[in-house]
Amino acid sequence: MKTTRHLILILLAFQACRCAQSGHPPIQAAALPNTGKMNGLTLVAPPEPFSENPMPAVTITGANWIAVVPYAFTRPGTPAVRYSGKNHWWGERPDGVRETIRLAHEAGIRVMLKPQVYIPRSWTGALEFETAADWALWETDYEQYILGMAALADSCKVDLFCIGTEFRKSVAQRPDFWRSLIKKVRGAYVGKLVYSANWDDWEQVPFWQELDFIGLSGYFPLAEGDTPEVASLKSAWKPVCQRLREFSRQQGRPILFTEFGYLSVDGAGWRNWELENGVRNRPINEQAQANCLEALLSTMQAEPWWAGGFLWKWFPNGRGHEGYPERDYTPQGKLGEAVVRRWYGG
Repeated sequence: MKTTRHLILILLAFQACRCAQSGHPPIQAAALPNTGKMNGLTLVAPPEPFSENPMPAVTITGANWIAVVPYAFTRPGTPAVRYSGKNHWWGERPDGVRETIRLAHEAGIRVMLKPQVYIPRSWTGALEFETAADWALWETDYEQYILGMAALADSCKVDLFCIGTEFRKSVAQRPDFWRSLIKKVRGAYVGKLVYSANWDDWEQVPFWQELDFIGLSGYFPLAEGDTPEVASLKSAWKPVCQRLREFSRQQGRPILFTEFGYLSVDGAGWRNWELENGVRNRPINEQAQANCLEALLSTMQAEPWWAGGFLWKWFPNGRGHEGYPERDYTPQGKLGEAVVRRWYGG
């Protein structure tokens, strides 16, 4: 059995390589064979090499995709993007990224490479510069970072590449930069492309026609209260779905939740990013997280315009790094994990 399974994985990998090397674009997400949706987990990059292969635990959930996120850094007000490939955690360095992708492909899991920029005490959506010269400096660095990652993605036969995450002001003020970047990425990488908008500005992104998916972070605030009921959460999803469905039809593109998730604390059905401040002192509430996941997945999985999504987040080998895994977005070992397994088919 072990030998047979290994042979099947080799044949699948060979088939994927042939597709990539031919220059033909990969199959559209909505038509992926034997998968239906992109049932994804965002794998948190570990500080050091994996102590053991994390992919068996991923496949047990039924996940068929992972997102790999190598971070670069921008200091607030500084027109520079720093990614040395050295002073980063192992999982964010090129060797760690390649090994993570290799292990995923070996397990039959597809990959979205999602390079992101971390801005201490701020957010990429607020990134802004006063002069065109400063914008140009930052964009030069960011382009170098993204094109390097695109080349890595191409060499590793990654199926999906994300060109940026939640750059609200940059996209609004500098759309020509993003259009130029998309063309350059297309020249370095043969797979599908997505951009990750914020949950409240995806309708303002001007370049969806140049990408393969409408990507957004699905952190819509739905219902207040410590433990919102599944029924009330699903009711709150209805008008959101109507807007998304119509926008997908207008753009002729499927919608992908490049991120979605909920803290396992009181109030998880509302504004989770606000709950992160002081989260260590908030009451643990696994049921709130589980209800939110149930409402989202039971609502979205049946929608043909929804390509799927990537759960934020999943710690490889169960190791968290922020010191509060019992309250964090991961559903590992919580009521939410059973919800994810049920809807992902694990």
